[in-house]
Amino acid sequence: MYGASPEQERRRVGLNLTQPIYTWGKVDAAVRGAEQGLLTAGDRLRQAGQKTRLDVTTAFHDVILAKELHNLAVRNLSQKNRRLDEAERKLAAGIVTDYDVLAARVAMENSRPETIRAENQIRINQDRLRFLLSLDEEVDAAGQLQPLITPTPTFDAALALAVNKRPELADLRHRIGMFEEIATIAKTGLKPRLDFKASAGWQDLGEADGTVWNAGLLFSWPLFDGRRTDGKVAQAESDVRGLQADERKLLDAIALETREAVNAVREAEEILQALAGTVTQAERLFSMAETGFALGVKIRLEVEDAELNLLQAKSNLAKAQRDYLVARTKLAWATGTLEDEKK
Repeated sequence: MYGASPEQERRRVGLNLTQPIYTWGKVDAAVRGAEQGLLTAGDRLRQAGQKTRLDVTTAFHDVILAKELHNLAVRNLSQKNRRLDEAERKLAAGIVTDYDVLAARVAMENSRPETIRAENQIRINQDRLRFLLSLDEEVDAAGQLQPLITPTPTFDAALALAVNKRPELADLRHRIGMFEEIATIAKTGLKPRLDFKASAGWQDLGEADGTVWNAGLLFSWPLFDGRRTDGKVAQAESDVRGLQADERKLLDAIALETREAVNAVREAEEILQALAGTVTQAERLFSMAETGFALGVKIRLEVEDAELNLLQAKSNLAKAQRDYLVARTKLAWATGTLEDEKK
């Protein structure tokens, strides 16, 4: 109360209430903008989750591939050791010369570094997987690189899926909606509004005391604010146009990522199919070379060439299987369906 002393002010208790009745859409726009803002949080969470799934899945397949290559390197080293033992036995029997033993020893020693590198690559990939999983203890991956070939979608179908599913695009569109509501709020700056105001309380003025209350409708209409409203509207509309430009750029980027992902899957599938029968043929060739060498119709160089071809065929097949699995994962990420596929 105007003119009351500090002591009188301390002896006054009251409750004030203000309820908007009509705000020219300002309150509704604020609610809708808040809802759009909450949706962006979910979009960003989905985006982070899908990117993490992509990285973890790729790292998992890298561990499996490293183990497969290490197994091939170990088997190759064991084969070279058996050849060395055989050459030493034949030398003791006087069948071969020192040259054959030395050649077998050099071949065995040359295959040892690849085994060491493959073993180290396993540890590197395991550490990367552990880092992506945010774990302190050691981690490992178990499985086989035996992908199930499924039909590759067309670019148009994949792009349509990406436009509807990519969380980055959903986040941007929700932000556009939020700033459109901010523009709507800004436009109400010079519009009239109607509020219900009420207050009730108790006061002690010394000579008179008791309860007091009042209620009424308050109509207000700002007529001039120094063009402040125009500035806010222009800023909000500029933000909307800027986000719409970002949306167009993001759509172009998504289209490029989707096309590259579809092409990568097709390429990996064609390579995998081309290598499907190569290992079987290389195994047959190696077996024929060893048999021919034992019968004296093949030379050692032909056996080593066949062995090298077999090792390369198995290594290429393992890499192709890994590349196909990773390509399918990247396609799911590009179309925004990676989270759906993992459920």
